[in-house]
Amino acid sequence: MRKLGSSGLEVSRLGLGTMTWGRDTDEHEAAVQLRAYLDAGGNLIDTAAVYADGDSERVIGGFLGSLVNREEVLIASKAGISFKSGERKVLNSRLSLIEDLDKSLQRLGVDYLDLWQVHAWDETTPIEETLSALDYAIHSGKVRYVGVSNFAGWQLSRAQTMQNPLFGKAPITSMQAEYSLLNRVVEREILPASENLGVGFLAWSPLGRGVLTGKYRNGTPSDSRGASPHFAAFVSPYLDARSRAIVDAVCVAAEGLGFSPLEVSLSWVRDAPGVTSSIIGARTGAQLRGVLTVEEIELPLPVRQALDEISRISE
Repeated sequence: MRKLGSSGLEVSRLGLGTMTWGRDTDEHEAAVQLRAYLDAGGNLIDTAAVYADGDSERVIGGFLGSLVNREEVLIASKAGISFKSGERKVLNSRLSLIEDLDKSLQRLGVDYLDLWQVHAWDETTPIEETLSALDYAIHSGKVRYVGVSNFAGWQLSRAQTMQNPLFGKAPITSMQAEYSLLNRVVEREILPASENLGVGFLAWSPLGRGVLTGKYRNGTPSDSRGASPHFAAFVSPYLDARSRAIVDAVCVAAEGLGFSPLEVSLSWVRDAPGVTSSIIGARTGAQLRGVLTVEEIELPLPVRQALDEISRISE
């Protein structure tokens, strides 16, 4: 367990991502995943109002009380993104965010969320209005902690500065952003900002959208996310020459250590400076059990340094 920023909330260093639940992952496979994750000692379930049009939250809600007691897990959801018109839209108005929150609670069948996050920055809504929704969520008892997701460093800094608890504001507890050997952009501003502001950092897609498992080295498997109509465009940016070179280095390191490429890539993120928890997602229970083996290993320093060098981002 690790403390989430300067808060008193303890989260497992691997979080369970549920983006595919209710769509590519059916309820049976989701139940197998949840059981395996809990048995391994995890406690953080990450979802969002927009995942599978709300079905991710519905699936999780169906497990509460039957497969797991509500008090055993931390439920983290996100609000502010929709596809109502068929296109991705970010709307962080007070009205929209609170509507998302109430619908999330209803789908999950719970009275409160442990962590509620603004899913993305909204250029059209004043940040003061967005933050007022976070204050409402905390003061109403519907949420225990609040955070943000996919903010730039300056956006996180501004939001946290405005949310000073000395003035009765709900402090920003967490920041969630993409981080992997294929995407280290957060090291420039976001990770330093999070550390200096006392904000915990949650890494999403620590396996480079699945590419760092090595499954795409010889093409796109028919049963992979890269072949899915929902996720093909999500995976394709990491199928370029730079990514292939990094994946090749990971595979060489894995072979030398007797680990899998997945274990090497995930342990690199898990133990990177400033990372509180890494959100892992899988399509099947078997895949997730393979991911959870990473808790048994630690990368030797020379290997970590070599991977640092080959994946380094340009200044």
